[in-house]
Amino acid sequence: MTTSLLIRGGTVVNADREFKADVLCVDGRIAAVGESAAQNTPANTQTLDASGQYILPGGIDPHTHMQLPFMGTVTADDFFTGTAAGLAGGTTSIIDFVIPNPQQPLMDAYREWRGWAEKSATDYGFHVAVTWWSDAVHRDMGTLVKEEGINSFKHFMAYKNAIMCDDETLVNSFKRALELGAMPTVHAENGELVYLLQAEVAKMGITGPEGHPLSRPPMVEGEAANRAIAIADVLGVPVYIVHVSCIESAEAIARARARGQRVYGEVLAGHLLIDDSVYRHPDFTHAAAYVMSPPFRPKIHQEALWRGLQSGQLHTTATDHCTFCAGQKAAGKTDFAKIPNGCGGIEERMALIWDAGVNTGRLTRSEFDAITSANAAKLFNIYPQKGLIGAGADADIVLWDPQGTKTISAKTQHSKVDFNIFEGRKVRGVPSHTISQGRLVYANGQLMAENGKGRYIKRPAFGANFQAAALRAKDLEPTAVAR
Repeated sequence: MTTSLLIRGGTVVNADREFKADVLCVDGRIAAVGESAAQNTPANTQTLDASGQYILPGGIDPHTHMQLPFMGTVTADDFFTGTAAGLAGGTTSIIDFVIPNPQQPLMDAYREWRGWAEKSATDYGFHVAVTWWSDAVHRDMGTLVKEEGINSFKHFMAYKNAIMCDDETLVNSFKRALELGAMPTVHAENGELVYLLQAEVAKMGITGPEGHPLSRPPMVEGEAANRAIAIADVLGVPVYIVHVSCIESAEAIARARARGQRVYGEVLAGHLLIDDSVYRHPDFTHAAAYVMSPPFRPKIHQEALWRGLQSGQLHTTATDHCTFCAGQKAAGKTDFAKIPNGCGGIEERMALIWDAGVNTGRLTRSEFDAITSANAAKLFNIYPQKGLIGAGADADIVLWDPQGTKTISAKTQHSKVDFNIFEGRKVRGVPSHTISQGRLVYANGQLMAENGKGRYIKRPAFGANFQAAALRAKDLEPTAVAR
């Protein structure tokens, strides 16, 4: 049976332009955009009036951790509750992380995560972390790219004695990613320095959450970003730096891009809006809720991140949605290093960035679309299936009410965590309706997410031009590239 939905009277906003148009969705895809959309619609087509609203591609959050086992506990949001919260905020796709334990085969971890994700309410994909190196890891990376549609691999430069990559692993994995046409991604913090500084801060008698940012100062991130960029430059592989939080890291990316290197940067909504004063709150439960890595920074860093997004030196926005309740965070009551790292935000990201970006003039509406959807789709090779309002694209759509308002609160959120790091913030510009696979899943405050309706989206490898582009970046002759 054909299912169809006609959106009338709105303004389509894509990353390249905006224009008045109707949009027809049929059987999960966008069938037509423009005057033809309202002509010859199938019988029983549902109609939505989008007058005064913007029609945006569904948000893509390229950095989430649903149902993550971490630091002796498991996140509060599983793949259903977390993605359902995303739908309420206009996010219709996520890219989560498969994180093998040291010595665990990558394929075993991947199958485990695929099983957990079967309950997802949104479409989803995975980055797979490389946490150790062997011939088996080399082989599994090939299987993941060629058979499972994985085109990005994550590398943690932090978390010593757990999942931290040493330089040997980074080099081997980056080189293998280049061979396969996959994108290396990096959590850039110097794990050795963090380990040392955690001990030094503890020796000073600082055991509460205020010790967390002291043990992870901006230069710890900047050093790791520079190192990852240098390794990628030598090997000729593009690299994507996740959750860029500070001037030092943003400038490292900008310098590399200025010399022609393909380096991409991701920013979290929290790092754009929250500063490090939260860690000095006298109540442990309140302060511990904000413990994540990299930590929130002094306000001066926020403007640098906004300017990076405005200039195109930073490319995507994400949340690192990784939720732990107060009882879980209490594991670090006497030692900040034992507080499970992570915060929420998947439901709030788009409204926060619209309010603080578009409403202030920092971003145009098309730039907003780029950093919340289109750029992630392009970088991870699912564009124009995702990230575009255009014929043939997936019918993942948000109707955006620019005058709608909302006060963010844990009392009204859909996430299962018992805290909201944006508590009390009022935003103007919110989703009125969210459409996933052509189905209305959120409408004026009513969430209609369904367990298991999300699909696993394979992401193709980047192909021969990926290696050729890398070689050109190394100043080889064109004839050498052709060979």
